[in-house]
Amino acid sequence: MKKVKKWGASLLTACLMIVMTAGCGGNAAPSGTSNQPAAAGGDSKPSYNFKLAHITPPTHTWHLAAEKFKEELDKRSGGRMKLEIYPSSQLGTEADMVQQIGAGSVDFGLITAAYLSSRSPSFSAWFTPYAFPDLKAANEARHTDVAKKILATLEQQGLVGLDYLFAGQRVMLFKDKEVLKPEDMAGLKLRVTPSPPLQDFYKFAGASTEGLPLPEVYSAVQTGVIDGMDMDLDATITNKYYEVVKYGAVTNHMVWPAVAMVSKGTFDKMPDEDKQIVRDAIAAAADFSATTRAGQEEEFKKTLSDKGMKIYEIDPALFGPIMKEFDQKYGPTNPLIQEFIDTFRK
Repeated sequence: MKKVKKWGASLLTACLMIVMTAGCGGNAAPSGTSNQPAAAGGDSKPSYNFKLAHITPPTHTWHLAAEKFKEELDKRSGGRMKLEIYPSSQLGTEADMVQQIGAGSVDFGLITAAYLSSRSPSFSAWFTPYAFPDLKAANEARHTDVAKKILATLEQQGLVGLDYLFAGQRVMLFKDKEVLKPEDMAGLKLRVTPSPPLQDFYKFAGASTEGLPLPEVYSAVQTGVIDGMDMDLDATITNKYYEVVKYGAVTNHMVWPAVAMVSKGTFDKMPDEDKQIVRDAIAAAADFSATTRAGQEEEFKKTLSDKGMKIYEIDPALFGPIMKEFDQKYGPTNPLIQEFIDTFRK
């Protein structure tokens, strides 16, 4: 009888060990995910409910790119990857968004290179004046070694830079003065994103800059607090700046990239197969954004003309001295900025 009891206890112990081993085995799902039921053959893959934040309204190019990213994630993952999008700074400022992404409470962000240049100076390279002849060339530049090196600087901040998405190139809007050459900006007060390379570009021309938040810009022009702004055609329409400015110089002097990023904590927990799905989906969204936006250039100019603005161009050669001054100031400050200038300055 003692032998039977001893044998039964051993059997119970073995069964418990098997149950515990089965419960602990396998790969854990990434944070914020839940595993789908096992597929045929016993395989199971994690499912995801991602969050993405950005600053632009739902009509802007970047939001349309975010919607394309959502569509591509769903399609490429067979429905395992879902994405909830928070546009229009719903989750706070870009500083707030980046903090949330780093902490993992938000998974993805489309964050301006202008803001990121305050955290990682090499992003200032993208504001090299007249580095690209058009948006197509800028979009192709995202695949270069130097562009990838700049993205990689984010990893030390708990972020993974995935790709770049481009809105339109920068143009100049003026309330009531037709600026035909850089010297005409002397003494003007212009709203410029508070990023040193953008501000310096205008200061080199003799203008003064104000880093007003976007919601304050319309009234600031209307009341004469500022004389104009650095903007893109897309935002000029969506924010109705055509109601308060008369002149639009389509200089296309700088590109305006957003950086698609993901929380490093989120990304590191994902299987390699799923990481590749994310990278492929954002690349498709980036190409969609650049191609769509480039095709809208003439349409946007016509829309603004029809709204009563005078739309015209300024010869880039007139900005030659400013380009040289920019390169000489920023190139020596960072090896990646210098590499960027050397790569694209023709």
